Amino acid sequence: MARPFQYSMDRRIVNRIIIWLLKFGLAPRIYSLLIVTGRITGNPHSVPVVLVVEGNKSWLVAPYGEIDWVKNTRASGKVKLSRRKRSEDFAIRELPPEEAAPILKKYLEENSLTKPYFDARVDSSLVEFVEEARSRPVFELIKI
Repeated sequence: MARPFQYSMDRRIVNRIIIWLLKFGLAPRIYSLLIVTGRITGNPHSVPVVLVVEGNKSWLVAPYGEIDWVKNTRASGKVKLSRRKRSEDFAIRELPPEEAAPILKKYLEENSLTKPYFDARVDSSLVEFVEEARSRPVFELIKI
């Protein structure tokens, strides 16, 4: 059974460190800084994320499920991704579970840190990833 996500003090500290490293170009290349407008306050919120990239397409995966940045992203319909001093704006399209499944599988293959939060395993069938996709949104990033 997948471990439920807890936004603990440890996670907050690690996120702050990664955000700082991203701003100065020192974070591992897999990380990007997601900046999205808050649905209630209208203020920008930042969180480090790992994208799935294949060719010239990119997807934003929510490995921990329906957390605040996911709700803000849906409400806003757009996000900004940043690394160092370079940032790009994107419109988003949330994928239906059948389209999201192969992206989730690839995400899990490339990001072992989040494995405990998934019921499916790297060698699971796409059918099992369709079930995962029902609670773990995947957004296609569309350059604006």
